[in-house]
Amino acid sequence: MAAIRFSCIDSAAAPLFDLSGDGGRTRTGFEPEAAQLVADELGRTLEWVIVPWDEMIPAVQRGDADGVWCGQGIIPSRQEQVDFTRPYAVFNESVLVRSGDPARAPEDLRGYRVAAITGSANMRLAETFPDVELVPFASSDDVFADMIEAVRSGTVDAMVDDDVVTVPLGDQPEFDLAFTAETRNPWGVGVAKDRPEVLEEIDGALARVIADGRLEEVWKKWMPHLPFPAEALRGGTS
Repeated sequence: MAAIRFSCIDSAAAPLFDLSGDGGRTRTGFEPEAAQLVADELGRTLEWVIVPWDEMIPAVQRGDADGVWCGQGIIPSRQEQVDFTRPYAVFNESVLVRSGDPARAPEDLRGYRVAAITGSANMRLAETFPDVELVPFASSDDVFADMIEAVRSGTVDAMVDDDVVTVPLGDQPEFDLAFTAETRNPWGVGVAKDRPEVLEEIDGALARVIADGRLEEVWKKWMPHLPFPAEALRGGTS
Protein backbone atom coordinates (compact mmCIF):
# COMPACT_ATOMS: atom_id res chain seq x y z
CA MET A 1 0.00 0.00 0.00
CA ALA A 2 1.25 3.48 -0.86
CA ALA A 3 2.71 5.69 1.86
CA ILE A 4 0.66 8.50 3.37
CA ARG A 5 2.44 11.80 2.74
CA PHE A 6 2.10 14.93 4.86
CA SER A 7 3.66 18.30 4.10
CA CYS A 8 5.34 20.34 6.84
CA ILE A 9 8.29 22.60 7.54
CA ASP A 10 11.46 21.28 9.20
CA SER A 11 11.90 23.47 12.25
CA ALA A 12 12.75 23.46 15.95
CA ALA A 13 9.32 24.12 17.46
CA ALA A 14 9.21 21.86 20.49
CA PRO A 15 7.10 20.16 21.68
CA LEU A 16 5.30 20.12 18.33
CA PHE A 17 8.37 18.97 16.43
CA ASP A 18 12.14 19.23 16.48
CA LEU A 19 14.56 20.03 13.67
CA SER A 20 15.11 16.67 12.02
CA GLY A 21 18.67 17.11 10.82
CA ASP A 22 18.03 14.69 7.95
CA GLY A 23 15.64 16.56 5.72
CA GLY A 24 12.53 15.37 7.52
CA ARG A 25 13.00 11.62 7.31
CA THR A 26 13.23 11.30 11.09
CA ARG A 27 10.97 13.68 13.03
CA THR A 28 10.09 13.77 16.72
CA GLY A 29 7.43 15.65 18.66
CA PHE A 30 3.68 15.70 19.15
CA GLU A 31 2.73 16.30 15.53
CA PRO A 32 4.95 13.59 13.97
CA GLU A 33 3.86 11.07 16.61
CA ALA A 34 0.18 11.93 16.19
CA ALA A 35 0.54 11.61 12.41
CA GLN A 36 2.23 8.26 12.92
CA LEU A 37 -0.84 7.07 14.84
CA VAL A 38 -2.99 7.83 11.81
CA ALA A 39 -0.56 6.18 9.40
CA ASP A 40 -0.45 3.06 11.58
CA GLU A 41 -4.24 3.02 11.83
CA LEU A 42 -4.40 3.06 8.03
CA GLY A 43 -1.69 0.41 7.73
CA ARG A 44 0.49 2.75 5.68
CA THR A 45 4.04 4.06 5.89
CA LEU A 46 4.36 7.72 6.85
CA GLU A 47 6.43 10.07 4.68
CA TRP A 48 7.08 13.77 5.28
CA VAL A 49 7.23 16.23 2.38
CA ILE A 50 9.40 19.06 3.71
CA VAL A 51 8.75 22.44 2.12
CA PRO A 52 8.75 26.12 3.17
CA TRP A 53 5.66 27.25 5.11
CA ASP A 54 3.98 28.97 2.17
CA GLU A 55 4.44 25.88 -0.01
CA MET A 56 2.64 23.40 2.29
CA ILE A 57 -0.87 23.93 0.92
CA PRO A 58 0.30 24.24 -2.73
CA ALA A 59 2.13 20.91 -2.30
CA VAL A 60 -1.19 19.30 -1.33
CA GLN A 61 -3.05 21.00 -4.16
CA ARG A 62 -0.46 19.71 -6.66
CA GLY A 63 -0.73 16.18 -5.31
CA ASP A 64 2.83 16.13 -3.95
CA ALA A 65 1.39 15.39 -0.49
CA ASP A 66 -1.86 13.89 0.75
CA GLY A 67 -2.39 16.47 3.46
CA VAL A 68 -0.86 19.37 5.40
CA TRP A 69 -0.07 18.24 8.95
CA CYS A 70 1.79 21.21 10.35
CA GLY A 71 0.14 23.59 12.81
CA GLN A 72 -2.81 24.42 10.57
CA GLY A 73 -5.46 26.37 12.41
CA ILE A 74 -8.83 25.80 10.76
CA ILE A 75 -9.52 29.35 9.58
CA PRO A 76 -11.59 30.66 6.65
CA SER A 77 -8.64 31.68 4.46
CA ARG A 78 -7.32 28.11 4.56
CA GLN A 79 -10.76 26.53 4.21
CA GLU A 80 -11.00 28.32 0.87
CA GLN A 81 -7.94 26.38 -0.29
CA VAL A 82 -8.27 22.94 1.31
CA ASP A 83 -10.81 20.86 3.22
CA PHE A 84 -10.04 19.99 6.82
CA THR A 85 -10.41 16.88 8.92
CA ARG A 86 -11.87 17.02 12.38
CA PRO A 87 -9.51 18.78 14.84
CA TYR A 88 -6.67 16.82 16.42
CA ALA A 89 -5.59 19.72 18.69
CA VAL A 90 -6.86 22.99 20.15
CA PHE A 91 -4.50 25.77 21.22
CA ASN A 92 -4.47 29.38 22.39
CA GLU A 93 -2.10 32.08 21.12
CA SER A 94 0.66 33.94 22.95
CA VAL A 95 2.78 37.04 22.41
CA LEU A 96 6.54 36.85 22.97
CA VAL A 97 8.73 39.91 23.70
CA ARG A 98 12.33 40.45 24.77
CA SER A 99 13.28 40.09 28.39
CA GLY A 100 12.40 43.16 30.43
CA ASP A 101 9.76 44.43 28.03
CA PRO A 102 6.80 45.70 30.11
CA ALA A 103 4.04 44.76 27.62
CA ARG A 104 1.39 42.55 29.24
CA ALA A 105 -1.75 43.31 27.20
CA PRO A 106 -2.68 44.18 23.60
CA GLU A 107 -2.91 47.91 24.35
CA ASP A 108 0.68 47.83 25.63
CA LEU A 109 1.85 46.95 22.11
CA ARG A 110 0.98 50.35 20.58
CA GLY A 111 3.77 51.37 18.23
CA TYR A 112 5.37 47.89 18.30
CA ARG A 113 6.50 45.94 15.26
CA VAL A 114 4.66 42.63 15.66
CA ALA A 115 5.61 39.51 13.70
CA ALA A 116 3.30 36.66 12.73
CA ILE A 117 3.13 34.11 9.91
CA THR A 118 1.37 35.41 6.83
CA GLY A 119 -2.23 34.21 6.50
CA SER A 120 -2.20 32.45 9.86
CA ALA A 121 -4.58 32.49 12.80
CA ASN A 122 -1.72 34.24 14.63
CA MET A 123 -1.71 37.05 12.07
CA ARG A 124 -5.48 37.30 12.34
CA LEU A 125 -5.07 37.88 16.10
CA ALA A 126 -2.22 40.38 15.58
CA GLU A 127 -4.50 42.38 13.28
CA THR A 128 -6.75 43.09 16.28
CA PHE A 129 -3.97 44.76 18.30
CA PRO A 130 -4.34 48.56 18.31
CA ASP A 131 -1.82 50.74 16.48
CA VAL A 132 0.83 48.10 15.79
CA GLU A 133 2.96 47.62 12.68
CA LEU A 134 2.40 44.10 11.38
CA VAL A 135 5.47 42.26 10.08
CA PRO A 136 4.44 39.18 8.07
CA PHE A 137 6.78 36.19 7.85
CA ALA A 138 6.35 33.33 5.38
CA SER A 139 8.87 32.63 2.63
CA SER A 140 11.67 30.72 4.33
CA ASP A 141 12.62 27.16 5.16
CA ASP A 142 12.22 27.83 8.90
CA VAL A 143 9.82 30.70 9.45
CA PHE A 144 9.42 29.99 13.18
CA ALA A 145 13.17 30.28 13.80
CA ASP A 146 13.25 33.44 11.69
CA MET A 147 10.61 35.10 13.88
CA ILE A 148 12.39 34.12 17.09
CA GLU A 149 15.63 35.58 15.78
CA ALA A 150 13.82 38.77 14.74
CA VAL A 151 12.56 39.24 18.31
CA ARG A 152 15.97 38.41 19.75
CA SER A 153 17.79 40.86 17.48
CA GLY A 154 15.26 43.66 17.86
CA THR A 155 14.20 43.60 14.21
CA VAL A 156 10.68 43.24 15.60
CA ASP A 157 9.39 44.00 19.09
CA ALA A 158 7.07 41.01 19.50
CA MET A 159 5.85 37.86 17.79
CA VAL A 160 2.55 35.98 17.93
CA ASP A 161 2.40 32.20 17.78
CA ASP A 162 0.55 29.33 19.41
CA ASP A 163 0.90 28.92 23.16
CA VAL A 164 2.24 25.39 22.87
CA VAL A 165 5.49 26.66 21.30
CA THR A 166 5.61 30.25 22.58
CA VAL A 167 5.05 29.73 26.31
CA PRO A 168 8.22 27.59 26.69
CA LEU A 169 10.25 30.34 24.99
CA GLY A 170 9.09 32.75 27.69
CA ASP A 171 11.07 30.69 30.20
CA GLN A 172 14.31 31.48 28.41
CA PRO A 173 16.34 34.36 29.93
CA GLU A 174 16.32 36.44 26.74
CA PHE A 175 12.51 36.45 26.32
CA ASP A 176 9.34 37.24 28.29
CA LEU A 177 5.83 36.02 27.67
CA ALA A 178 3.71 39.16 27.34
CA PHE A 179 0.27 37.49 27.46
CA THR A 180 -1.83 34.63 26.14
CA ALA A 181 -5.14 35.12 24.32
CA GLU A 182 -7.77 32.43 24.93
CA THR A 183 -8.55 31.92 21.24
CA ARG A 184 -9.06 28.13 21.37
CA ASN A 185 -8.06 27.59 17.75
CA PRO A 186 -8.71 24.08 16.41
CA TRP A 187 -6.01 22.47 14.25
CA GLY A 188 -6.73 19.99 11.49
CA VAL A 189 -5.21 18.20 8.52
CA GLY A 190 -5.77 20.05 5.24
CA VAL A 191 -6.58 17.92 2.18
CA ALA A 192 -7.04 18.96 -1.46
CA LYS A 193 -10.67 19.75 -2.31
CA ASP A 194 -10.64 17.34 -5.25
CA ARG A 195 -9.66 14.36 -3.06
CA PRO A 196 -12.69 13.75 -0.79
CA GLU A 197 -11.79 10.09 -0.44
CA VAL A 198 -8.45 11.02 1.14
CA LEU A 199 -10.17 13.42 3.52
CA GLU A 200 -12.60 10.68 4.58
CA GLU A 201 -9.76 8.20 5.07
CA ILE A 202 -7.63 10.49 7.26
CA ASP A 203 -10.64 11.84 9.16
CA GLY A 204 -11.85 8.33 9.94
CA ALA A 205 -8.45 7.27 11.24
CA LEU A 206 -8.27 10.40 13.38
CA ALA A 207 -11.70 9.67 14.83
CA ARG A 208 -10.59 6.19 15.88
CA VAL A 209 -7.31 7.25 17.52
CA ILE A 210 -9.16 9.99 19.40
CA ALA A 211 -11.98 7.70 20.52
CA ASP A 212 -9.76 4.95 21.92
CA GLY A 213 -7.41 7.30 23.79
CA ARG A 214 -4.29 6.85 21.68
CA LEU A 215 -4.07 10.51 20.72
CA GLU A 216 -4.53 11.57 24.34
CA GLU A 217 -1.58 9.38 25.34
CA VAL A 218 0.64 11.11 22.76
CA TRP A 219 -0.63 14.53 23.89
CA LYS A 220 0.21 13.82 27.54
CA LYS A 221 3.65 12.49 26.58
CA TRP A 222 4.67 15.68 24.76
CA MET A 223 2.51 18.34 26.41
CA PRO A 224 1.79 17.31 30.01
CA HIS A 225 1.50 20.98 31.00
CA LEU A 226 -1.52 21.49 28.71
CA PRO A 227 -4.90 19.84 29.41
CA PHE A 228 -6.07 17.49 26.67
CA PRO A 229 -9.07 19.12 24.90
CA ALA A 230 -11.20 15.99 25.15
CA GLU A 231 -14.60 17.60 24.66
CA ALA A 232 -13.54 19.58 21.59
CA LEU A 233 -11.87 16.59 19.92
CA ARG A 234 -14.57 14.06 20.74
CA GLY A 235 -17.40 16.04 19.27
CA GLY A 236 -17.97 18.84 21.77
CA THR A 237 -17.30 22.51 21.22
CA SER A 238 -13.93 24.19 21.62
